Amino acid sequence: MTADAFMLYGTREVEAEPVRLCAGALSADFVNGNLRTIRHGGTEVLRAIAYIVRDRDWGTYEPALTDLVVDQNEEAFSVSYSASCIGPDGSRLGFRATIKGSADGGLIFDVSALPESDFETNRCGFCILHPIAGLAGSPVTVEHTDGHVVATKLPEPIDPWQPFMDIRAITHQVRPGVTAECRMEGDTFEMEDQRNWSDASYKTYVRPLALPWPYVLPAGQPVSQTISLRVTGEGKAPSAAVASEPVRVELGDTGPRLPDVGVVIYPEDVETALANLSTLSTLGPQQLLFHYDPTRGHGLDALRAFARLAIAYPAETTLECVAARTGDLDAELSGVADLVRQAGLKLSAIAVSPSVDRQSTPPGSAWPDCPPLEEVYAAARRAFPDIRLGGGMFSYFTELNRKRVPADRLDFVTHCTCPIVHAADDLSIMQSLEALPFITQTARAIFGAKPYRIGPSTIAMRQNPYGGATKPNPWGQRIAMADSDPRHAGLFGAAWTIGYAARVAPAGLEMLTLSSFTGPFGVLASSGEPVAEGSPRPIFTAIKGLCEMAGLAHVVARTSDETRVLALAGRSASGETVVWLANLTADDVRIDISAFGRGHLVMTPYAITRIG
Repeated sequence: MTADAFMLYGTREVEAEPVRLCAGALSADFVNGNLRTIRHGGTEVLRAIAYIVRDRDWGTYEPALTDLVVDQNEEAFSVSYSASCIGPDGSRLGFRATIKGSADGGLIFDVSALPESDFETNRCGFCILHPIAGLAGSPVTVEHTDGHVVATKLPEPIDPWQPFMDIRAITHQVRPGVTAECRMEGDTFEMEDQRNWSDASYKTYVRPLALPWPYVLPAGQPVSQTISLRVTGEGKAPSAAVASEPVRVELGDTGPRLPDVGVVIYPEDVETALANLSTLSTLGPQQLLFHYDPTRGHGLDALRAFARLAIAYPAETTLECVAARTGDLDAELSGVADLVRQAGLKLSAIAVSPSVDRQSTPPGSAWPDCPPLEEVYAAARRAFPDIRLGGGMFSYFTELNRKRVPADRLDFVTHCTCPIVHAADDLSIMQSLEALPFITQTARAIFGAKPYRIGPSTIAMRQNPYGGATKPNPWGQRIAMADSDPRHAGLFGAAWTIGYAARVAPAGLEMLTLSSFTGPFGVLASSGEPVAEGSPRPIFTAIKGLCEMAGLAHVVARTSDETRVLALAGRSASGETVVWLANLTADDVRIDISAFGRGHLVMTPYAITRIG
């Protein structure tokens, strides 16, 4: 790392360096008790094998390791440790783990847990992540718990539910001539398509979701599980990329226009926005997305505040309207329309979603009471007949994929994403960008050419569809499902933002919203950040750059290593090409930009830069 951690991540807390374990062609990174980036001959076989304990809100415990022993030589490695989780009621779950790998391609991860008292959990056991790059849609063999074996394929469009159930083992091709079998013992496993949540993996997890949760592990009853990986075959390993080689950037054909850029505005943000109008104008968003939620007390005052900002900063305006659904739909939505008129708020569009649809309905759960969406949209159309009507989910693509809205009743479809639903480490967040093209391609397969919006999508979670609330993060840590995230305030957040826009650009979005103006999701700093309070965060530069590119024709831009560098390119009507590059890593990266008539440049960690 060549830069100050505080400037990079918005926190001085640095992630633990992984321990690289190697045995012949087999390698894995040992991080916080689990295995990441398991490779054979340089090819990623599994993204992770992790022993996970979750609380009743699907938050993940982070147990401290004790008695850690790591031993390795050229032919084998072994790891052992103890750990424990303390529940909110003081209950304790202890476990002992051993990991063994060998040069013959074998890997065993074994855990034995013992609750010292009754321990409540939503999940306790292994999660195995298969990567998506190169594997999506590829053949696999699934062995079920009754012994029968099925030849099938991993999903290519994102599966809304579980593609495989009742699993004992999964076998896939690592490369021609080499296969990997992952065997799971100790419980029943099933797979979910984690691309739904923008995770770059297929996740096979313990305990079927159709069983009740949370559940209790009885005191004194041990729980043991084992994951065995066996890589076999003699296929030739691909030549490894040399990290010192420059990353090449190449441009291709032009495509759809780049989207308008929105900024979400909450009622509590308006006064700060009005006090910083010149800064908002410099940022230059084409759209203001006003969040209106009667279940949180929003009413006429909130709409009047929005109206003041809409007058002060003329732009397209959309009301993101939560339908409380406490009575007659026509009465509720016509009441909102009356308040909008009283407030003097001029709207270009309204997006409507029932409040209940912000909560997820997992497999095996009963769908909550909700009027048919056809009725919701019809009432909204009657209340707002003269502006565009949108619908979808104010939560995540997962919920839209599982409850597919009647798009023929809408002028546009919308949803959000969040990269810290399941994990909050730096690598997982940047890898989440890999899943975005699958999300947009699946949405297009469902809704066709219907105008399509994404956002607000930020690193931090603005609402938790999977539990009672988002996790408070007063100390600025890396926490899954947190209501704020320090990396949004650092260079990391700016690089992730450009990377996000690059990944979704081929979808031809109508609008993309990746920030608010102030607050934890905003472009202006709060106190205690790498830049002074009230000044632009690094993400400001990223959002401003996207605003300036809105309306340009998207130009396909590829790099020779998209795990390290992503590129977003647009071309004006006069033929001028603008390119933004984002370094997705904590290392300096040398870039070959000869495609632009120039030589090389060096991008520092998480840097973004404009060419043209």
